[in-house]
Amino acid sequence: MTSLPHHQVIENVLQYKMRGKVAYLGNFSATSALQITYVKPYNHPSGKGYQRPVDSKRCNDFALYLSKGEKALFTPILLNAESKWEFSPYDKSRATYGRLICKGQASLMDGQHRLGGIKRYTQDTNSEINVPFLAFHYLDEDEEIDLFDTINTKAKGIGTSLSKYLHRNSDENSWVATELIIRGDSPFHFIGTVTGKRVSGRHVTLQNLYKVLELITKPGEISSLSKEEKLTLILVYFNAIKEQFNTEWLNYKEYRLTHIVCLNALAIAGAEIFLATVTKHQGKIDYNLIQKSVKRLKGMEWGAEGPLKYLKGISGSRLLAGDILAVALCKS
Repeated sequence: MTSLPHHQVIENVLQYKMRGKVAYLGNFSATSALQITYVKPYNHPSGKGYQRPVDSKRCNDFALYLSKGEKALFTPILLNAESKWEFSPYDKSRATYGRLICKGQASLMDGQHRLGGIKRYTQDTNSEINVPFLAFHYLDEDEEIDLFDTINTKAKGIGTSLSKYLHRNSDENSWVATELIIRGDSPFHFIGTVTGKRVSGRHVTLQNLYKVLELITKPGEISSLSKEEKLTLILVYFNAIKEQFNTEWLNYKEYRLTHIVCLNALAIAGAEIFLATVTKHQGKIDYNLIQKSVKRLKGMEWGAEGPLKYLKGISGSRLLAGDILAVALCKS
């Protein structure tokens, strides 16, 4: 059912053309947005449906995001008015600025979870917010499906690595991970990628290093350090590893040392090594002891065809971390 019991009006709308298609830019209240839009589910009897079932978690996450207030900006939802909306200019001299008279519901092509989150937020807070929209005057069903497919398959997101980079000034681990890639004195400088795109020789992403940081700074004594202290600590540790196993570090194909499962294992072990070197009374870390612990690993085998060949996942990392610690913290 896409008809409306009463016509609704949207004021202050800009009309324009996109690739020959008439389109409208404007905003309406959350209440109106929920009333004058509808979704075509993928299993619609017409065979022309395409929308996925709503993910309630994504809706709730967006509602939580909106609770941040004025900082919670978001992009317009995308609609197909299906010729049910009529544009009326305020003035003939400004023919592209006016109001929309909505005689029926518009098909929601992109923004299902945003609207779901908006609905949850307005209900929980008993408030109203404006929702920006871009609406095509008319797309046939196949054009609508093709555009939805393009948005959700060909138009890729920025990726988690680049997202971490963009948050480097507000998130300490993002800052440290970024520094580990961009600094020339970092062992990750020549094997890391900020954008997340892996190319020959650069196989460690910023997101990978973010995970390493979460593992290595898990103990409270380490997580409470400043970001500069964390960076120094990790540089000392991994530079010592690179120096000890320089060939293995630079040869991704034949050795697993810089594969993610092994880097995570070194991070898990590193957290314990750092704790063991903390001077309890002064809260300081003995960097010399860290380097000595790494030197004890000299005989470890990192070959891609050796005992590490089938090591996978975080469970594999924890298993390897246990082997690393058994050697690194040996006092003999």
